[in-house]
Amino acid sequence: MRRLCVIGVLLGSYPLLLLAALWPRPLLFAAVAVVSYAAEYVAPRLARSFTDTLARVHLGVTLRFVIREMAAVLLVARTTGPDSPWFIALAAGLFTMHGVRAVQTGLAIRLRETLATMPVTTRGLDVGALNIPRMPPEFLTNYRGVRFLYLDVLPVLGAAFGALAAAAGAGLGLLLGCAGLLVLIPYVRRAAPLSDAARVIAVVDKQVRDYRPEVILYFSGAAEAAYQARMWLPTLERIDRRAIVVLRERGMADRIGPTSLPVLTIPSAADLMGFHALGHARLCLYVANVGKNIHMLRIPGLRSAFIGHGDSDKEASFNPFSRVYDEVWVAGPAGRDRYLRARVGVRDECVHEVGRPQLEGISTEGPGLPYRTVLYAPTWEGWTDDLHHTSLSAMGPRIVRALLDHRPGLRVVYKPHPLTGHRDKAAARAHRQIVAMLDAAELARSKARHPAGGRSPAPIRHLVVEKGELYECFNQADLMITDISSVVADFLAGGKPYAVTNVSGMGERAFHERYPTTGAGVLLGQDLAALAGFLDGVDTLACARRKLRAYLLGPDEPDAMTRFNAAVERVFADS
Repeated sequence: MRRLCVIGVLLGSYPLLLLAALWPRPLLFAAVAVVSYAAEYVAPRLARSFTDTLARVHLGVTLRFVIREMAAVLLVARTTGPDSPWFIALAAGLFTMHGVRAVQTGLAIRLRETLATMPVTTRGLDVGALNIPRMPPEFLTNYRGVRFLYLDVLPVLGAAFGALAAAAGAGLGLLLGCAGLLVLIPYVRRAAPLSDAARVIAVVDKQVRDYRPEVILYFSGAAEAAYQARMWLPTLERIDRRAIVVLRERGMADRIGPTSLPVLTIPSAADLMGFHALGHARLCLYVANVGKNIHMLRIPGLRSAFIGHGDSDKEASFNPFSRVYDEVWVAGPAGRDRYLRARVGVRDECVHEVGRPQLEGISTEGPGLPYRTVLYAPTWEGWTDDLHHTSLSAMGPRIVRALLDHRPGLRVVYKPHPLTGHRDKAAARAHRQIVAMLDAAELARSKARHPAGGRSPAPIRHLVVEKGELYECFNQADLMITDISSVVADFLAGGKPYAVTNVSGMGERAFHERYPTTGAGVLLGQDLAALAGFLDGVDTLACARRKLRAYLLGPDEPDAMTRFNAAVERVFADS
């Protein structure tokens, strides 16, 4: 409804402005202009698709502002006359304001593009020699110049109070526009040397050489997949060798979060392969099988190891692409067996068991609340139907509804995969439905805290965790329901009961054989017949979970961090 109101006001205000100008009604003109500006301001937020459509049919934001200005000029012409010097001043002022805005926008574009197209960007390295300027206030670098368009509010509203007020408003708007333009000029001049790609690369190359990296963590992928690299940062910070992070997509450095490791972002393949300072490293670790890996693999002298972003029964954990690496590092014996069974060309002597150091902080105890917490952590829908293991579209809302309706009450923590809905709209709809269900439960909880007749104990508080870390959710849970993914193996580090969904409808025995990580969990079919027993039954699988944990993650001694660090040192000893 709000969207339709905004669209109606936006479209209706311009004819009204024209009528109020041609049949002069200055006060009505001022009122309609204020409403028009308000609609113009909120339209991109509430009706973005509509404003985009207007732009495609050549009724973009700049033209709409010009139409409002034209109405102001007509109003002054009708009330004062075109021979008035103030009328001429108003027209000239509005014309010049657009010229100044165009120059300001050009400078903003130049500044943003200079900084955004640097061949290498860094974090954690001293590149002071580049004299990278700080960005000016955001409203000055808004490359669309929309905010500067709003300077015409001064002459447009001034037109309702006479030609002199309109001309004065145009003059003041012009002065403010010029001030913004002049402020930008020094920033643009300081940024100009950064367009020299050879100089930028030389400065960064020297800093990397001085740091002398020995291990590289390499990552390329979608912004939503940044967690794949982020999970390895604390581990790389603790190894006995100097590590550096190399990213390929601009903006990814902000996505992976804080780290004490130096970070390089090198978008160009040519710049990456010619970045000689990286040649000092001896080991490159890859967390995902993506096409851009080939650029780093071509650098001579670097031993490559695929460490992935979690061991699971998914096809991604025995991808045939893995044979391009010198080594494949897995958590435990299960990872080795997957490659042996799959026969994808990865030789057994190339597989090394290094543990999962990320799991050290996972607690074996629940959150200790007076009620149990169930974590529902479905996977995403995969790149193809063959990888479609998510329970979201087929079972997700029914699982959550059953958890909410369970008595005694349960706390539900819902942690969707970061890529949920990336390919399948049905999964996205199911996700939204679950969020709505939990929001409704929270609304009911809020109302229950303040009943009409007094105060009752606060009901259980459910959580939707879309941006938080998965391992934090593990420590908040007593039980977990999930799909075929690395979440199963990681959750086993805490030894708590879990259930895995059987989306395919495969027979139980065949399912457990095909997906060994499910062997110590309860299997949930689409009828959810086993859910009640999982929630209320006696836990008889604790011993099976301990055995499976050792198979999936390796032995407890030596600890995973020690084993991972030893794997790094072995590479250096062999080189």
